[in-house]
Parts: sequence; C-alpha cells; structure tokens
Amino acid sequence: MLRTVAATRYVTPLREGGSLPALVEADDDGLYVVKLRGAGQGPKALVAELVVGELARALGLPVPELVAVELDPHLPDAEPDPEIQELLAASAGANVGLDFLPRALPYNPATEGLALDPRLAASVVWLDAFSENVDRTPRNPNLLTWHGRLWLIDHGAALYKQHAGLDPAGARGSFAAIRDHVLLPVASSIEEADERLAPLVTGELLERLLALVPPAWLGDVPAERYVDYLTARLEGPRAFAEEAERARRA
Repeated sequence: MLRTVAATRYVTPLREGGSLPALVEADDDGLYVVKLRGAGQGPKALVAELVVGELARALGLPVPELVAVELDPHLPDAEPDPEIQELLAASAGANVGLDFLPRALPYNPATEGLALDPRLAASVVWLDAFSENVDRTPRNPNLLTWHGRLWLIDHGAALYKQHAGLDPAGARGSFAAIRDHVLLPVASSIEEADERLAPLVTGELLERLLALVPPAWLGDVPAERYVDYLTARLEGPRAFAEEAERARRA
C-alpha cells in the first residue's frame, strides 16, 4: 500500500521542472517534492511516476519513498502567486510526493569521487528502455547523488505511449532514444541486466503497481491495458534490450 500524508504547508515551487512541482511540508513533519495533478502534463504523468518509480523499487533500485499527498482545497489561499495558486487549486485531493533528500545534488558524470556500479547503471538503462522513459539524458539526468549513492527521481515522462492508448500490438518495438541515456557510457552488459531483471517483472507485480493508482487518473486507459502492454513488451526477444546493448557497445 502507498502511504498517505496530508500537506500542511506549501514551502516553495521547484522551477527546475517543466511541471512546476512543489516542495510541501506534511502532517508527518516530512518534506516532499509533490507532482501536482493539475499541472500541464495532467494525471497521466502521476501514473507514470507511481508505476515506474515503484517498479524501480521492486527491482532493487534506489528511489526515495513515494507517498500519496492530499492537498486541502484551502492550501492555496495564502499563496500570493496567481499561477501557483491556480495550480494548487486544480490539484486539490490526491497527488504524488517523493521524499525530499536534503542537500542532494544533481548527478553529473564528471563528479569526482562518485564510483558508479556498472551493474546498477545497466539496471537503470534497462528499466528506462523497458518503460520508454525519454527523460534520463545528460541534459536532464533525473538522478541525484546523496550520501554517496545514486538515487532515481522523476519518472513522469515514462510510459509516454499511454497518451495514445497503449496498444499492446505495438508494445514490442525497440526504443531508439535509449542511445542518449546518461548512464549508458558506464553501464555493464544490458543483455545481462535483461536476463536478471525481466523475470522479476511478473503480471502479478504489474497488477499490484497499477492497483496503487487512483482510477480517476487513468482516464480512458484502464489498468488492465497497462498490464497487457507491459506484459507484451516483456515477450522475447526483447527489442528494447537489444537496442540498448547495441547503443552501449557503440
């Protein structure tokens, strides 16, 4: 189950992201980076955030805790910025929050002293190829370094085909965008990662992940369609893993 907290104070907008996520304080005294349902990308970005973020955790990858964050309709009353006030008002109710990592730094491949595990890098590349995440590039890594570890954040751009209905008939294609992945130069074999990770992504796991999503966020694409699409994507031979391995060797 996803833990639920209630936002008690809006702290600041995080203007680095195109969706204008918010830093809020919650009733458990924690700070969370909240993806807002009323942002331009809409609730499907929250679906991708939840499903792919929790899939990463199920595969043993380091992801800060994800929680459901309830926004009170009156929370924006004291906000002087009309743009932010409108965004908060449109996001009343459930949203997705990511545990805030204080003093974490964006991942930079040139950072000295951070020794990345090539198997971890390969696992992240595999996950992003499988989930069709177009947003883990050198320009926008969506990775943080905190206490000497790499942390995965911001999966809202994954599962981008959900906006077109997720037709299982087109699920088994390759993913050419993986050649731009920020971790590809340090990754070990993607073929080995594929053999290790693909068996872990079962239909039962996918159903549990989709059960975390409020049905209203899914719109006209039912949860079963996500499960069918991702299950079809796992059928061998997996073109997305082969494409990622070719890109790594190149």
